[in-house]
Amino acid sequence: MTTIKQLMMKFPRWLIFLGLCGTMIPVRALAQPVESAVSCDLLVVGGGIAGVASAYEALKSGKTVCLTDTINWVGGQISAQGTAALDEQPTQRNQKFFPQGYLELRQRIAQRYGSLNPGRCWVSQVCFLPRDGHAILLAMLQDAAKTGEGTLRWFPNTVVKELQTAPGRIQAVRAIQHSAAPGSALDTYPLSQTLGDAYSEQNSALLRKRVFRFVPPPSGQWYVVEATETGELLALADLPYRLGIDPRSYREPSASSATNEPYCPQGYTYTFAMQATATPQVQRKPLFYNQYAPYYSYELPRLAQFPLIFNYRRISSVNRAADSKTITPGDVSMQNWTWGNDYRPGTPVDNLIYSREQLVATGQLVPGGWRGGLRIESLQRAEELAQGYYYWLAAGVTDSRLGSGVKQPYFRLRYLRGLNSPMGTVHGLSKYPYIRESRRLIGRADGTYPQGFAIAETDISRKDYQELYYRLALSPTTYRNLLNSLSGFQPLALSQGQLAPSSSKLRSRATIYPDSVGIGHYNIDLHPCMAFSPPERPGNFERPGERQAQAGTYPFQIPLRAMIPPKLNNLLVTGKSIATSHISAAAYRTHAFEWSAGAAAGSTAAFALETGVPPYQLIENLPRRNPRLEALQARLRSNGNPTAFRGTSIFNESWEKWK
Repeated sequence: MTTIKQLMMKFPRWLIFLGLCGTMIPVRALAQPVESAVSCDLLVVGGGIAGVASAYEALKSGKTVCLTDTINWVGGQISAQGTAALDEQPTQRNQKFFPQGYLELRQRIAQRYGSLNPGRCWVSQVCFLPRDGHAILLAMLQDAAKTGEGTLRWFPNTVVKELQTAPGRIQAVRAIQHSAAPGSALDTYPLSQTLGDAYSEQNSALLRKRVFRFVPPPSGQWYVVEATETGELLALADLPYRLGIDPRSYREPSASSATNEPYCPQGYTYTFAMQATATPQVQRKPLFYNQYAPYYSYELPRLAQFPLIFNYRRISSVNRAADSKTITPGDVSMQNWTWGNDYRPGTPVDNLIYSREQLVATGQLVPGGWRGGLRIESLQRAEELAQGYYYWLAAGVTDSRLGSGVKQPYFRLRYLRGLNSPMGTVHGLSKYPYIRESRRLIGRADGTYPQGFAIAETDISRKDYQELYYRLALSPTTYRNLLNSLSGFQPLALSQGQLAPSSSKLRSRATIYPDSVGIGHYNIDLHPCMAFSPPERPGNFERPGERQAQAGTYPFQIPLRAMIPPKLNNLLVTGKSIATSHISAAAYRTHAFEWSAGAAAGSTAAFALETGVPPYQLIENLPRRNPRLEALQARLRSNGNPTAFRGTSIFNESWEKWK
């Protein structure tokens, strides 16, 4: 038997916070798992929105789909990560110009609650409970399987341990699925206390393991989709990828560094839910609170009102007439706040997602050495930051950015926890943190992109690149290349000096891709890393220059080449791991985009299985026409998955209403 003292040595702060002292967890003899094989036409690794959309389209095409996720809910952002408030641009929303599956999701939310916004939140027109996001999406997958006569094989609590590859393809995938050990329950401890265990093949005090392999069907033909939140398969397959800040260039003119900074991706967030009460509640100060108190802030004077923060992401309201300033006892709010529970490490001693060099140093790229590629200590600190933020909201009286006298306590709050709570966890935090930025694929090189393809800042941004900042920040050559690249029909006149850069009319639309397979539209919205370690250090500040890139965007496209890696012909990359830059990724990360990218991956895989044409052949010799690519695009559109916004044309520069 494991003693309380031994448990407290392993989980010292969390056992006290959760009040679990006195629980005895028996340790059973470790058992060697037995390996078996599971076959499927399509293996989707990652059950977030993009993974669900991939499975949804493939199931409707009659395929056998294996879908895995590290935790036991599908839906990623809208469920396991707790951000159940859909990020949408008004014009796209008003026109309902979304993929068909995403529209079905919105419709089912409205049917479940009788409203798209049962929480009356003000950040979005669609706010709801994360646990319901999982239930809705799982039902959608089951119905898609019936409609298309496909087969869904859902593997919750499953991680990938190894890839078996041959030249050009993934042959098999070794995986570990865990369940609760007798006498324990999943989702009792936060992720930092169980993630490392999940990648071990041995049984433990908390988890029982099953080890097996995913393999193709007897035909030998299958596809694998990388849809994880952190680009695990990119790292595990040792594919080329980027992480963090890209170097400043004419395609990334707003970059905050002249060199690559892999340790400074966007911040990530553990969300939680809290409920308004009629009477004040006793608020227990976490032991670790003082460590993080110097970080918390309302951020802006106009936001320094508790009702605004509570209702910002209110996901359930008992008052259907509630406004942004009204809080009614029983209302439930989800919290996702930059200077609250955003954890924003930016140095090599505290970054969350390990770089390739760090993976090598920690032995994770040797056979059998993969452990998820994340820094566990960073996860634990992010969990503590989030728990401390709740206490700050309820009882805090300091504000790190606005000074004294601003923050007032609000004791009529209850922190929600339990397996039946909105987050579905005993500890009350989301099952998995909201990841804003992943490892980002470097797509296959070609004549146009000899260093590999990626979507850049200038492909989507509305920035005025003729403003003084860019003339001063960029070298004359880089600035001239920037203007040439955006000069529309005037590049020859500019390059020959017949037209002054200040007189040129720059392109006012997003880059149009002949291989587009999806759409997206959202602002370049950055949550920058902090300058020093640890992020909560008193007086710390955001990395200088990072917010220079923040801007609106033009409605943009998802090119197929952003999803096709080098070397492996039966792997497709979707979600936040497609080939984007650090800056463009800040727009290519929202809910509707993830669905569109996922639908494209699932449709492309089904198309390839049916035609025998591997996806990489669809993008050869671009921009020349390819009838097989056009057939895929026609299939996407006929199934309700747009590949371009209405009016998209090299001649159309009128996108003012899309701001």
